[in-house]
Amino acid sequence: MQLVKLVYEMTLRFPPEERLGLAQQMRRAAVSVPSNIAEGAGRGSDREFAQFLVIARGSLSELETQLIIAKELNYLNEIAVIENKMHSIFQLLGGLLNKMKKKAVA
Repeated sequence: MQLVKLVYEMTLRFPPEERLGLAQQMRRAAVSVPSNIAEGAGRGSDREFAQFLVIARGSLSELETQLIIAKELNYLNEIAVIENKMHSIFQLLGGLLNKMKKKAVA
């Protein structure tokens, strides 16, 4: 949720012509991360939860690419804070997926 807030705050600085383009794509990708985690958790099976965690990681990777594009277009200057947050989330999702794989084998 903190990532979503950061993305929304950062995209407010985009030029007006990008608010309906790249900014919206970044916002959708950011919102998709916690949304997929929540949906997977609510599904009731570990297999489905793991599938939604993979989708959440995909959205996070999509956001990372969009962030690089925004930086290359000089829409953003400093992205270290959001990059660190994304890296932490990616690691957490990976750890949870590994734990679920071990649980499925046991």
